[in-house]
Amino acid sequence: MKEDFYKKLLLEHTLCPDCPSPVEVVRFFKKLCGLFFQDFAVKKFKTIEEIQNYESDLRTELSKLLVRNPDNDASHVPDIVSEFFNLIPIIHGKLAMDIDAMFMGDPAAKSRREIIRSYPGFYATFVHRIANGMLYSGIKDMPRIISEYAHSKTGIDIHPGAQIGSHFCIDHGTGIVIGETSIIGNHVKIYQGVTLGALSVNKEDASTKRHPTIEDNVVIYASATILGGNTIIGQNSVIGGNVWITRSVPANTKVYYKAAMANDDAPQVDTFVFKEY
Repeated sequence: MKEDFYKKLLLEHTLCPDCPSPVEVVRFFKKLCGLFFQDFAVKKFKTIEEIQNYESDLRTELSKLLVRNPDNDASHVPDIVSEFFNLIPIIHGKLAMDIDAMFMGDPAAKSRREIIRSYPGFYATFVHRIANGMLYSGIKDMPRIISEYAHSKTGIDIHPGAQIGSHFCIDHGTGIVIGETSIIGNHVKIYQGVTLGALSVNKEDASTKRHPTIEDNVVIYASATILGGNTIIGQNSVIGGNVWITRSVPANTKVYYKAAMANDDAPQVDTFVFKEY
């Protein structure tokens, strides 16, 4: 019996003897972070040439990691790497807008650098922007690894496939879940404990839109749960704390939890109030 177990383990090892481990992927990711912001860099760049050389080394390292994964076609790796690194200026620009949104949206923020260095909401967004760029470029496996690394560091779970617009702001953040097919517009602010989830977890729904759409200028307060691929939260709406939403909300609407008044003659039923403004 034990011999069969060892044979099974050996087979698993021989199927991918040189697959890059999650540890190696995270090590590369940390180096990549240093290209975006000096706060994450071990070495401070003094010239443009130093930055270019550093990026060249990262390109080489990423290529080697991708070639080692049998799920990747080695002949496509150079194009995949080029496409991803061409996205970096765009990703950096989006992150600058996210930092502005967090700075303007949080009275406690003393500087933009404080947000970069210490805000878990920014770190989770930072990682997501990179993971989403990797996924878009055709990089397999790595986006989910680095997303789960950020999840372990921040308690914020954002699937790499989620589409997130500009000026995204996560305040506090612990316990946030944003599912794979979520679509989030521009200038959206989300507080801790929010879930953008699916109504169904059936495997046959894997290729469908399972998670909600959040339009521009929406605020979602703590512990709100919004479920379903057909659920749309209209622009300029405010979603109050602890609400449970499974249907669309019109634009310019406030949704909040209202506890029922105690009444000895009738059962107590809590309600959610939809109020346009």
